[in-house]
Amino acid sequence: MTTGESPHALLPPSGSYEDLRAGFRWTFPARLNMADQCLAHPADATAIIEHDGSPHAVTFGDLAAMTDRLAHALAAERGERVAVLRTQSAWTAAAHLAVWKSAAISIPLFKLFGPEALALRLTDAGVRTVIADPEGREMLAGFPDLRVIVPEDGLPEAGVFATRETGPEDPAVIIYTSGTTGAPKGALHGHRVLTGHLPGVEMSHDLLGQPGDCLWTPADWAWIGGLFDVLMPGLALGVPVVAARMPKFDPAAVTRLIADCGVRNIFFPPTALKMLKAADVGVPGLRSVASGGETLGAEMLDWGQRAFGLTINEFYGQTECNMVASSAASLFPARPGAIGKAVPGFDVQVVDAAGQPTAGEGDIAIRRGAGSMMLGYWNRPEATEEKFRGDWMLTGDRGVIEDGYIRFVGRDDDVITSAGYRIGPSEIEDCLLKHPAVAQAGVIGKPDQLRTEIVKAYIVLRSDVQPTDELAAELQAHARRLSAAHSYPREIAFLDALPMTVTGKVMRRELRKLAEAEIEEPT
Repeated sequence: MTTGESPHALLPPSGSYEDLRAGFRWTFPARLNMADQCLAHPADATAIIEHDGSPHAVTFGDLAAMTDRLAHALAAERGERVAVLRTQSAWTAAAHLAVWKSAAISIPLFKLFGPEALALRLTDAGVRTVIADPEGREMLAGFPDLRVIVPEDGLPEAGVFATRETGPEDPAVIIYTSGTTGAPKGALHGHRVLTGHLPGVEMSHDLLGQPGDCLWTPADWAWIGGLFDVLMPGLALGVPVVAARMPKFDPAAVTRLIADCGVRNIFFPPTALKMLKAADVGVPGLRSVASGGETLGAEMLDWGQRAFGLTINEFYGQTECNMVASSAASLFPARPGAIGKAVPGFDVQVVDAAGQPTAGEGDIAIRRGAGSMMLGYWNRPEATEEKFRGDWMLTGDRGVIEDGYIRFVGRDDDVITSAGYRIGPSEIEDCLLKHPAVAQAGVIGKPDQLRTEIVKAYIVLRSDVQPTDELAAELQAHARRLSAAHSYPREIAFLDALPMTVTGKVMRRELRKLAEAEIEEPT
């Protein structure tokens, strides 16, 4: 395979989209470790630009030394699960790299998780050690049996840590996905997952890896969109990645950060784009802007041309198999309402109930063998089997393919998309049911102009409890405390009864009709 400007790129620097697809084949060496893949650059080259008020560079030599010190301190066993509870920083990158060097399995955890959400994931994965920042350590105070390593406290000086031998199929990372029934599932990925992301990341940034490229996202690195759409591909390609602690998205601060760090390539979640548009903020000097998580309409694409002077490239994927489709203005024109075309190396089709490709509407699916496809769900073989229909991994989304463009029609499940996050309603319902006033709870996504959807909860109270505004606020605080600050119900409504199936399951589609009717009601 020929390469682009970056010697580590997988897509050639020129040629048509059709040529790129025809000439691409997945090839993985027998020995592959993502830590080595990310650190195989000149020691004096910039790996990460940390911005905490002002920018300073962390070289690949610095990052390698940090990784080795942390790997020695970690002393992890092969296959051991190690969680990472940190914000964007060079030490966060080093944490994952140290785990992978040790042939252990890293588990990114979100800083907005509450104790219940943390406990669920820590217990399910059998985690004994967490690499945290000082704030993360405070969050883990209720877990006394955990070993918590905070690199900022200082680590012993140590020599080079020899990377343990791993192959492309050896487990490397578990990323928990939001499910619609039961607890979230852990998508287990092997060391090939980073290589599997590269074609889509390169394509969504109009062949990332050009001279002067510098990459940033406001998305948290605890999610696959931050970790494997930005951080690790940037390191693998030798493109400097900006690490910025931004607790709240502020358009003015964003423009300053971009100027301070020389950012040229950005992954903006759709909500961030909407906030920039609402603030009437334009950002000149960028080479590429990518976005994923929902389809952008013609109005947003037109605004992107005015605000950035370029076409926003949409991309598509999910935790189980990511970066499978993308737009690329340098290769083909964007089509409003579509999520792009299949990325080289991925066979993306719309299949019918029998698992056969169809010309009409059907289930968006990806053929087995894709580079970024998960090994399976952690300790959930039945759920893994249910994810497939023959040779096709089902995304849970419905769509149509027209002239090679994939058009998203709707979700086949109940996952809520809010501000770029995918949120499983079951986890929020479980938290609400722990409140003594709640008898039943049904959670759905209510359409929202800014966030795409907001989390809305419909509550049936116990017979001796009366609904009040104060109780609604108390339930919101309760869910936020136990689950996560990004997924608590922003609206709560009280009902006498929830719509149920004959088997006792909440009919969320009926609740969605209620929510849609509320929007349509005149004010």
